[in-house]
Amino acid sequence: MTHITKLSTKGQVVLPKSIRAAHRWRPGTEFTVEEHGEGILLKPKSQSMMRDWDELIGCVPYKGPRKSIRDMDRAVAAQAREKR
Repeated sequence: MTHITKLSTKGQVVLPKSIRAAHRWRPGTEFTVEEHGEGILLKPKSQSMMRDWDELIGCVPYKGPRKSIRDMDRAVAAQAREKR
C-alpha cells in the first residue's frame, strides 16, 4: 500500500497512523536514517538501544516505602562510610 505525506518547513515527515500502529511505534521512538539510491531507509533503533526510565525501573522491583532523593543520598553516604 502506498501512502503520501509531506515534508514540513521544519524538516519533519509524518508517518501515517496505520503504519505507526502496525509497528507499535510510539511518540519518542528513535530511528536511523540511511540514504539509498533515490530514497531513504528509515529504521527504528534496535530494542537494546531503546531504553527509557520506565523500562529500566521495571527491571528491579522495589516493594518498600517510597524514598526521597534526600533519603537515597543519605543511604549512599552511609554505605560509603561503612566501606572505608
